[in-house]
Amino acid sequence: MSNPPVVTVIVPGFDVEDYAQEALDSLLAQTLTDWVAVLVDDASSDRTGAIFDAAAAADPRFRVIHHDRQRGLSAGRNTGLDLVTTPFVGFLDADDRLSPRALERLIDTVVHSGSDFALGAYVRLRPDAGGGYSAGDVQPWVAAATDPALVGTTLEAHPEASGNIVAWSKVSRIDFWRRTGLRFPDGKLYEDQVVAQQMYTRARSFDVIPDVVVEWRERADGSSITQHKEALPVLRDYLEALAGGLEVLDAADQSAAAAARVRLILAMDVPPLVRIAQTHPDDAYRRALGAFVRELDARGTDAGSPPDIAAALLW
Repeated sequence: MSNPPVVTVIVPGFDVEDYAQEALDSLLAQTLTDWVAVLVDDASSDRTGAIFDAAAAADPRFRVIHHDRQRGLSAGRNTGLDLVTTPFVGFLDADDRLSPRALERLIDTVVHSGSDFALGAYVRLRPDAGGGYSAGDVQPWVAAATDPALVGTTLEAHPEASGNIVAWSKVSRIDFWRRTGLRFPDGKLYEDQVVAQQMYTRARSFDVIPDVVVEWRERADGSSITQHKEALPVLRDYLEALAGGLEVLDAADQSAAAAARVRLILAMDVPPLVRIAQTHPDDAYRRALGAFVRELDARGTDAGSPPDIAAALLW
């Protein structure tokens, strides 16, 4: 590097040997080269740690931390946060890919605006007929959060931003994390949900850009935790995260953002869960989902009503 690094990218990974090199290559391909990365191997049983170590041996911008036991994605991100010495921080899951100008675009807008963080759009990488992965289009709810570009905005002015709840679509000032005490909740799945709403409600201002900054992988082997919502413990963590994010918005009196978030949950999150519940062998699954949907409905008509299919199954 010719200049001091300006951003640390935290890359946690567990048993992602088939994808980790692509994630690291997407960092190496960045148009902004003044970055460093903390690669956190969460006690992988495959070659993930070795891939991380090889990257660090080849490029001093990579630093590797090996957990001595599996501690989860939140702990991996928190491990990285404790080591950040750069002005900015971002996240990349080790099975995803950054677009080439992601860091340049996100950091450029925050540097010029003075905002606490910036968020961008993302697309899903899905398995294709050729045995690889192809990127899809920006989905409407993603576009609603990130298009058009906004500088120095707030949740009051742009409540649809609350629908962008993933950690890896954002670059932040590290002093924002430390000033507000932000941390990822250890031992929880869907850990982004609550943290994202805390970011929106605690920020003095943030920026949005319509650029695709990340390609988010849907694994062909179905091994991602987000592909196992049929498991009751996963469902419970998922619903807890959704409810927790709404509680953050409620506590901050962000009623417009909470209503926007409920509309999105009812439109995007609930219907797939209802389809699982229709044939699920454990009635506890239906009860948990039913209680959650009823809580959403009780929030009022301004947030919409549960889909007919949910009402028919769960009421």
